[in-house]
Amino acid sequence: MTKEPVGHKSSKTSLGILLLSILLSLFWYLARTNDVYRNAAVGAFFEILWLPMLLLLFGLPVFSLIFWRKEKFSGRSLYLYSFLISLSTTTLVMILNN
Repeated sequence: MTKEPVGHKSSKTSLGILLLSILLSLFWYLARTNDVYRNAAVGAFFEILWLPMLLLLFGLPVFSLIFWRKEKFSGRSLYLYSFLISLSTTTLVMILNN
């Protein structure tokens, strides 16, 4: 049997975590650049989602790092990109918080 290189094959988990990182980043970007309370429906939607997104903001980099470590820190891993996106999002949210 031939083994594929570590990180070469993307799994559903790595793709899911990467998409979750991108959605998280978009959520916080849109929340910071738009007045979410201008429209009542958008404001209610934001209020429902802010707590899960806040938990993901701090939890997703940890999960990405753990899974990336399991792939032996491969540079081709989607967990690396997820980690970088979520870490930069966390940093920007903390810096831009007024």
